[in-house]
Amino acid sequence: MKRSLKHQFYRNGVISMTVKHDHTTHPFLINNEWLESKTGETVPIHSPDNGVQVGQVPAMSREEVNQAVNLAADVQENWAATEVHERSDLLHRWADELDQVADKIGAMIQKEVGKTFASAKSEVKRTAQLIRHTAEEGLRTHGSFIQGDAFPGASRSTKAMVQKVPHGVILAISPFNYPVNLAASKIAPALVTGNTVVFKPATQGAVSGLMMIDALVKAGLPKGVLNVVTGRGSVIGDYVVTHPKLDMITFTGGTATGQHIAKKASMIPVVLELGGKDPAIVLEDADLKKAAKEIVSGAFSYSGQRCTAIKRVMVTEQAADELVEKIREHVAALSVGYSTEEVDIIPMIDQKSADYVTGLIEDAVKKGATIVHEGQNDQNLLSPVVLDHVTEDMEIAWEEQFGPVLPIMRVANELEAVDLEKRNAYGLQASIFTKDMEKAFTLAERMNVGTVQINGKTSRGPDHFPFLGVKNSGQGVQGIGRSIDSMLRDKVIVLNL
Repeated sequence: MKRSLKHQFYRNGVISMTVKHDHTTHPFLINNEWLESKTGETVPIHSPDNGVQVGQVPAMSREEVNQAVNLAADVQENWAATEVHERSDLLHRWADELDQVADKIGAMIQKEVGKTFASAKSEVKRTAQLIRHTAEEGLRTHGSFIQGDAFPGASRSTKAMVQKVPHGVILAISPFNYPVNLAASKIAPALVTGNTVVFKPATQGAVSGLMMIDALVKAGLPKGVLNVVTGRGSVIGDYVVTHPKLDMITFTGGTATGQHIAKKASMIPVVLELGGKDPAIVLEDADLKKAAKEIVSGAFSYSGQRCTAIKRVMVTEQAADELVEKIREHVAALSVGYSTEEVDIIPMIDQKSADYVTGLIEDAVKKGATIVHEGQNDQNLLSPVVLDHVTEDMEIAWEEQFGPVLPIMRVANELEAVDLEKRNAYGLQASIFTKDMEKAFTLAERMNVGTVQINGKTSRGPDHFPFLGVKNSGQGVQGIGRSIDSMLRDKVIVLNL
């Protein structure tokens, strides 16, 4: 395991003197003013690398949240009345600003969520591309015209104009693992369609999100069109999602939280991107060299802390031994360390998450799973683990691990694999590895998931592809074009001539 003293965790009351503390409070945005909460309270943000505090955000009061939502509601009609090309131009300028500060924001992502700098900067660059594509796609939104006589008994003189209009005020809640990209994927479609936004970033990653919004302000964001709320979920969480002036909620995060939001939201539209237990199904005729490479990349990127990570492998007995060995070889080559070392496996977001993953591994081993590969662990820095002979009675066969462990289940045939997939609570994505395309399509049609990848790892991108989950993996469809559609509703004007 790669390690250096300058990255050591807090031990025996001492932190390495090479680590700098940053207790700077990063203000929130209301009406284009950067403010600190009148509560005087803050929420600290600690680095996954070493536990050192790297920043803090205001713990806003309900009164301040109320002000943020009300201001967004007050200016929404005026924002919707602006020409769509003006809103599109704002997004282009925002993307340009992000490109200018990609290094700066990337460095903060690295501190807050533990990504390597290269990965963090790439996220910012990808986000700028997403925003530009959204700006262009937003110009192509059109309504329709319907003639009455298309329905039996209706008159030709009755005609309907179907307009596409914004919902109003959108609450956008982003996760820690992609604090810039998954925030912008909600905000940009909302703005280009004439909605105003209340943005609530995840605490871990909030500073990166605020820096992204600062770029939007510098790009010319009109006052009140986007306001930010930060704070403790126990204080403002339910309050903001039930605010009477919200018209839509778009959320990415844990399944339990998403289900809670859906219940609280009641009558307004909700788009949810939640957890996954994405399987990779490997048949005996597959290119096992390619399958192993794709599976390891899909399972262990960002230490498995992605909803689209491959979270279990189902391989037929004929191919199992060879595939397991190839996976072991790839995993053994992964470097383990800290985000500043540009390694493959980095610390998990916090100790609680690491303890959960460790518990799943211990349960599997106790019930008979075989450890194919493991390494040394250091608090929340977990080395990658491969488990073979995982069975249905093990928690890791069904629970989303969201960490660097890959369970392998051996199946008699592809029908058993599909049955296992259908019985799990999630339905985000699945991968199928086979050279038989007819069989691949047949299996894909039978799977109850949002996306099936054939001979490739599960993945969110490209960003303009539809992205969705079924069952406990979410509701609604994202991806640039579909996200724009979700931010609009039909308004029908009937002409009786």
